Amino acid sequence: MKHIVKWGIIGLGNIAYHFAKSFYNLDNAKLVAVASNSEEKLLRFKENFDIKNENLYNDYEKILEDKNLDIIYIALPNSLHFKWALRGIDKKKNILIEKPSFTSTNQTEQIFNHKNFGHIFFSEGYMYKYHPQIIETIKLIKSGEIGKPIQMKTNCGMNLIYKKNFLGFKRKKLDLKKRIFNKKLDGGVIFDLGCYTSSISLMIASLIENVDLSNFVIKDIKTKYLDKNLDVHSCAKINFDDKFTSKVTTSFIEDIGNATFIECENGKIQIENSWNPRSSKIKILSNNERTLEFKDFSDLYHLEIKNISNDIISDKKEASFPGTKKIDILLNSKIINNWTNEL
Repeated sequence: MKHIVKWGIIGLGNIAYHFAKSFYNLDNAKLVAVASNSEEKLLRFKENFDIKNENLYNDYEKILEDKNLDIIYIALPNSLHFKWALRGIDKKKNILIEKPSFTSTNQTEQIFNHKNFGHIFFSEGYMYKYHPQIIETIKLIKSGEIGKPIQMKTNCGMNLIYKKNFLGFKRKKLDLKKRIFNKKLDGGVIFDLGCYTSSISLMIASLIENVDLSNFVIKDIKTKYLDKNLDVHSCAKINFDDKFTSKVTTSFIEDIGNATFIECENGKIQIENSWNPRSSKIKILSNNERTLEFKDFSDLYHLEIKNISNDIISDKKEASFPGTKKIDILLNSKIINNWTNEL
């Protein structure tokens, strides 16, 4: 009989709900238990995902003590990631944590130095990596067809703050209790969206031979703020070992799009929509110029769950290609920390 990986979720916000919907038609994974301090959210998940009463937890500690679960997905606000990841590792639980995993290098290093860390599976929820367009991009670069990457630029942003009226642009009334606008919950555009751009930069840089990824410098940081030093737009350049540079831009105030442009020695790759497209195109500008199209592809969480469940079945402690490995988490955490500490 094929092993079915039993999942639990801590934190039942919108991301957790979309994640939970993605267990359909999986023969290697099942959502079994959920935890929240909101009775309303627990009942919603019970009704929509057929969770048994005994697997509805109003205490995060108790779901971590459930020996029936193979892996826990931590989908809490950023400010709570460290505490509950640490508690999960204390109890030797396999963990998938929503991005960004941690908001300081100190937190990340404490996690990595934990005595149990090497004995558990641990990955971070950058689901965009499982999209076929990203897999094709990596294969293309590895093939050597267009040479090694030299530089890139990547965007992730949209206008969430201003609306247009007959006088111009007016600021919307914002819910400052919402995670992305609340600094107490480690909100702000860099933690929420900028981490995607640093993640893909690190991924592309890792494909270049003899590049020391730990030897990076982040510079030319330009940031705009809203109330109480809330970062709402930022751009920067990440230099990896003086061999590869990525210009990253992220925004809550401009519709800057989600494109990524990778310049290589003998050509360029343009990814039209880098993060979660229903349909997308990759343009390869080289001697063999062509466009690859990906249509009607809308559920990256489904692929993420399937791949990670296979990793758990195989008793792996790292995410398999193209997932986020432990070293990727550490390096990206350091990049984000340098970016935000320059603010």
